[in-house]
Amino acid sequence: MSTTPRHTLFLTTSSREPGHPGNSEWLARQAAAALPAGSTQTWLALAHMNLPPFVDLRHTVGQYPAPEGDLKTLLDATLAATDIVFVSPVYWFSIPAPLKTYLDHWSGWLRVPGLGFKEQMAGKTLRVISTSGDRAKAQPMFDSLRLCAQFLAMNWGGELWGKGGAPGAVQADTEAVAQAATFLL
Repeated sequence: MSTTPRHTLFLTTSSREPGHPGNSEWLARQAAAALPAGSTQTWLALAHMNLPPFVDLRHTVGQYPAPEGDLKTLLDATLAATDIVFVSPVYWFSIPAPLKTYLDHWSGWLRVPGLGFKEQMAGKTLRVISTSGDRAKAQPMFDSLRLCAQFLAMNWGGELWGKGGAPGAVQADTEAVAQAATFLL
């Protein structure tokens, strides 16, 4: 049994304006409430961070400088976590742009000299909590995120999906609300 204290990083990825949490975040907060006492939670809203567009330097410069600013904050939080939860509504059958930008920066972090990003990610658990109008339309997003976890030798903790749409709609999805109580355990 691991003696490492559990530290869950929740990354909210919606492009929703500040102060208006959506269905995915509401469902994630229900799941987070069930985490064991003593576990640490960090919540970051990707859309409210200053994340620069990713520039692919793999075949020119070949390596990346250490990140600065909000990108460093995000990297540090990512590496400190034992568990990472993407709180992600489905946008056009895929992930929201802030999450795509974050994942693209993983490519750079893999190439920061001395960081060992891939090695530090191995063994962490990646999960996604999502809402949309139709579960089948969320599947491509889930598959993509599972493959990201697999590439970095992370544990795939699965997905919690709820029927969303209009604000508050997921609260009527009694199955998703019940699953939230044990999803992160």
